[in-house]
Amino acid sequence: MAQSIQLLRSPVLPAGFRAAGMACGIKGGGKPDLGMLVSDCPAVCWATFTTNRIKASPVKLSMRHLKGGQLQAVLVNSGNANACNGRQGDKDARMMAKAAADASGLKERQVFVCSTGIIGVPLPVEKIQEAAPAVVKSLRPGGLRDFSRAILTSDKRNKVVSARISIEGREVTITGVAKGAGMIAPNMATMLAFITTDAAVSTAEIKSATCNAVADSFNCISVDGDMSTNDTVLVMANGAAGNRAIRPGSKASRVFRSALARVMLELAWKLVRDGEGVTKFVTIEVLGAASQEDARRVAESVANSSLVKCSWNGSDPNWGRVIDAVGYSGARVQESKVDIFFGGLAGARGGQVARTSIARLKAAVSRKEFTVTINLNIGRGTHRVFTSDLSEGYVAYNRLEYALKLQGR
Repeated sequence: MAQSIQLLRSPVLPAGFRAAGMACGIKGGGKPDLGMLVSDCPAVCWATFTTNRIKASPVKLSMRHLKGGQLQAVLVNSGNANACNGRQGDKDARMMAKAAADASGLKERQVFVCSTGIIGVPLPVEKIQEAAPAVVKSLRPGGLRDFSRAILTSDKRNKVVSARISIEGREVTITGVAKGAGMIAPNMATMLAFITTDAAVSTAEIKSATCNAVADSFNCISVDGDMSTNDTVLVMANGAAGNRAIRPGSKASRVFRSALARVMLELAWKLVRDGEGVTKFVTIEVLGAASQEDARRVAESVANSSLVKCSWNGSDPNWGRVIDAVGYSGARVQESKVDIFFGGLAGARGGQVARTSIARLKAAVSRKEFTVTINLNIGRGTHRVFTSDLSEGYVAYNRLEYALKLQGR
């Protein structure tokens, strides 16, 4: 019988973790903008990062610290990405880590740092240095909500998920916190996710489990097709649950991986549903591709098409735009075999218009959540992507960020 996964209505931190969040003045107006997450003992960790060739300074520093192993803390600021700030940005990222380490009695290499917000504006790191002792003093097992609020930028809602499972008779908790609403088309491995668990996990297991879970969750979402300079997913396992260390291929591994994947997928869905200007949550399901890679190309091509996304915003079942995106995806396609469905209703069969009435199709895409199924009918490759519409609200929000920031200096 499959191991049950209990999603908690009220998310909690796993045993041995503490969190805090506060305002340090980066955003101004008393808005929370500095968060810290700490394990009471060194944790086994793995992370995936943006594959954008332009990487923010905190990403580059955290990549180095991850290689050292035994991370114990994460310090995150919002309101400023500390990206494209040259050598000063690199120095500021190191100063963030040092401030957190000094205030908590850790070594700099044990601190993971992340930043999120506007690109190309110097980070006021002195505000973080001044606030570091206070945020460390505020750390508590019940600080999850404060941390989740402090890392938000354009998000409208907190994104937190907790799951409980049993491993070898021990209760294990896995909790994830994420932020992101725009610049969402991760390819890792401006979204961040931090997953904590009290399970004891081997280094080999956490690496493999993290990469697999990210591939089927965060790397399967898109809001606007843009990949951030700061995308990061970190998983920390401190072993406080007391189970034997989980190793690849074991029964415990199957249970752990299933729960980790579920937590990440739930967070990924929350990211899309809370996307900037989003009014529709759309699942793109590709079937019958010549390969898994071709299925991925088709799904992402459709999910990232501005024309397709605009039609969804207008509840327009425009299958012509969908098949156009299929055609330029780079996948192997035979026009006469392509079927397209909206909410299970045929919009096109064999590459031509189906007999379904436009009224029924329009009703299908008028729903807040629906599925677009594309069957290429030439193989067995499949892939799913979770995406959204493109609205006037998205454009309005993103028109003047940089200019307004500079004018506000």
